[in-house]
Parts: sequence; C-alpha cells; structure tokens
Amino acid sequence: MTLMIFLTIILFLAAIEISIPFLVKRDVVFGVSIPEGHIKDAKLASYKRRYSLSIFFISVASIAFYLLWINHDNPVEELIVLYGTAIQLGIIFLSMALYFYFHAKTMKRKKEQKWGENFKKVKMADLAIRSQDEMLPWYLFVLPMAVTVGLIAYTAVQYRILPEQIPFHWGADGMPDSFKAKNPFSVNVLPIILFIMQLLFLGINEATKRSGIKLSVANTEASRIRQLALRKYSSWFMFMTSTLITMLFSFLQLTTIHEGLVGSVVMFAVPFIFLLIILIGTAVFAIKVGTAGEHTETHPVEGISDFDDDLYWRAGIFYFNKNDPSIFVEKRFGVGWTINLANPIGYLIIFGPLVIIFLIAFLA
Repeated sequence: MTLMIFLTIILFLAAIEISIPFLVKRDVVFGVSIPEGHIKDAKLASYKRRYSLSIFFISVASIAFYLLWINHDNPVEELIVLYGTAIQLGIIFLSMALYFYFHAKTMKRKKEQKWGENFKKVKMADLAIRSQDEMLPWYLFVLPMAVTVGLIAYTAVQYRILPEQIPFHWGADGMPDSFKAKNPFSVNVLPIILFIMQLLFLGINEATKRSGIKLSVANTEASRIRQLALRKYSSWFMFMTSTLITMLFSFLQLTTIHEGLVGSVVMFAVPFIFLLIILIGTAVFAIKVGTAGEHTETHPVEGISDFDDDLYWRAGIFYFNKNDPSIFVEKRFGVGWTINLANPIGYLIIFGPLVIIFLIAFLA
C-alpha cells in the first residue's frame, strides 16, 4: 500500500515536471519573456525538448531501480518511504538544476540575438475584462469553515467518550502512529489546523481576485482567454482542495471520537482516494490553464511588443516589483500563482497561517 502511494506521487510529479515547459505562457521560455516573432525559435524548442527528455529518462530509471530494489531486498516500510521520498526530492532537484541551466541559455540567446530591442515597449489594459472574471465569491469558502465549527462543537459534546490518547499523526496506511494525552486543546488540534488552512485558501482566493490582469499587446485574445482561465480554474481548484481537506480532516476527527467506526481498509482507502482526486485535479487544472488560448489566431502589431519585465523577475522565478500593487502574479515557470515579494501582504497571507499551524503542532 505504501509503495502504491509513493509510486503514484512519483509518477505524477515526473509527468508534471516533464510537461511544464509546454504549459507555461507561449511568450515565456524558462522564465524569460520572448517577443512574439521569436516564440517558435528552433533553439528554444530544443531547450524545452532537452529539459523534458532529461527528466523523463532519469525518472524512468529511478522508478525502475526503486522497483527492482524492493523486489530484491523486500525492505521494511520505513525504507520504502525514505527512498520514495528521496526519489521525489531528486526529481525536484533535477528539474530545478535543468531550469536554471536553460534559463541562463535562454537569457544569453535573447541578448545575443537582440530580440525586441528595436520595438516600442507597450503595456496593455482592458477595463472591461473584470466583468468576465469567473472567480468564486468569498462566501463559498466560508461554507467549509461552518463545517469545521460544527466539528469542534460536536467534539466538545463527545469529549467524555474520547480516548485518553488522541491520534496526532497518521501513517501511509491511514492508521494513527503518534498520540498525545487527552485534553481540551489536543482533541481540537485537527479542526483548529483545518480552520486555519481554510482561512489560507480564502485569503489566497481574495488576493488573486484583486491582482492585475495582464494582457499581451502581441496576442491580446489568447492572453485574455488564458488570464480568465487561470483565475477561474485556480479559484475552483482552491475551493475543491479546501472542501476535500475538510472532508478528510472531518473523517479523521470522527474516527478519533468513535473508535472502530470504520475498518483498516477504509482507513487506508479514504486518504488514498483524497490523494488521487487532488492529483487528478492538479493535472486537469494545469492542462486547462496551460492550453487556454493556444489555438487562437494571432494578429501581432508591427513595431511594438509587450513591456519586458524580466528585470522584476529574479532567475525568472521570484517576482519583486514595488510598482505593482498585485499580491499574486502568474508564475513564469509552472502553472498557477506566485507572490509579489515586494508586497508584504503576500507574506502575511501565506506565512502567517503556516507559522500558526507550526506553533499549534509544537504546543500540542
């Protein structure tokens, strides 16, 4: 069962990393903005292929050796977890190393070829596009919070029947493997952490809703479709994730209150199904956004190009722009959002809840 979980995660991680160069915006290659007329440059296309093929072959080899080792040595579960985690970290490290390598090569090629230097740089805004925004309203994210409040109330009512040792951590098989002594705080750690996570999703949704919608002057219609798709599907994905986490945490809390409520098979199946739905949802989100507007006909305007904001992107990953009021902006490598590091509100939204969760886990 543990092997199944780790293989699922490794395969999904490898597939996402392999696909990333082909899911980002057409005019951004390895974190570098590319003028419309050079998007189909053969060198850039070869960089993307080399990146993806390198991760593909390394991932296949790692998985093959992982399975052969398990079949030959029949290791204990702890070692399966350890090596499975090492493979995941290895794929992430490899993808980052390759990204920085090809980011440098792309930047060098752009400078050597002097792409866009003779064009007039223009920023484009569409005041009517906000009316087409389909991000979910804030009050939908409050609904899972209401469930959590009810869960805390139910826990208080059932306090006397709770076991003296409260599960605090669950293993890969879905069974609890770490416990804390029963007290009014420890019995509510799980729903409290859940509530903070729900606040995090609400905060991110509202912050992204207020972020700027950036259109391309060279490909206005395609960028409009992509921006609207990114906002719509990221909002739905966050709501789906918040709802699924609420269901999972509620399930774990109820099995703590009512010992023996379900069997070991269900205890394993529920977290595994949760993982599968999250992974499938992530893949659908990435594909929906990554392919939005791809087949739209372009009508580039002679002599002008989009404003080159490469100077605001450190290594094409970290965005730092004091002049941009947006808290979150679209990633340059990957699908989704990243923080504007020059806006302190972003730190508060992301790291504030995480610090509180770590403090709760420490105090418990």
